[in-house]
Amino acid sequence: MDPDDVRRDWAERSGRFSPEYYAEIGPNEVSETLADVLGHYVHTDAAILELGCGSGRHLAHLRKSGYKNLTGIDINEESFEVMADHYPRLAETGTFHTGPIEDFLPEFETDAFDVVYTVETLQHIHPDDEWVFDEVARVTGDLLVTAENEGNGPTRGRAETEVSYVDDEFPLYHRNWKTVFGERGLAQLIREPTDRDTIRVFRAP
Repeated sequence: MDPDDVRRDWAERSGRFSPEYYAEIGPNEVSETLADVLGHYVHTDAAILELGCGSGRHLAHLRKSGYKNLTGIDINEESFEVMADHYPRLAETGTFHTGPIEDFLPEFETDAFDVVYTVETLQHIHPDDEWVFDEVARVTGDLLVTAENEGNGPTRGRAETEVSYVDDEFPLYHRNWKTVFGERGLAQLIREPTDRDTIRVFRAP
């Protein structure tokens, strides 16, 4: 798949892995971990950006935890219709952008957000678009949190496999995010493997 195919697939996705699919699941252990990490490192007035926010289940959990300055980007415009149904207060109070993160990140100022986080989103960035990782690091003022599959999941390939395919349908690129963001000047504070993903917390210089 080329980059446009990857983006189109997620922009038009319905059914499994769609915004409605994740809204029905709701917040999970990653949501709880995010709230715990942020509670340790930043104040509730921190400016927070989620890349690939979907219908907002993680942001909604942060909002319940007291965080109010919340921004999200998602490529699927249905995400925000679903958000309005499932998390109406979040939809009313947050700031949201529809489109690829490759389009929006360059528009933000350097260190625009105290916290940037991503849950199973960067793993779908095509190798031709890896320049966007520079932008992720640039807009991160303090903390970056990644919860991405690095090949450790039982159904997501092996650690030495660079790419696997979910349901034989769309690609998932396995990367070591400590290496990716360490090369961009961020220092890893926490690494926590789970059955599905590896959660990493980085601090910007």
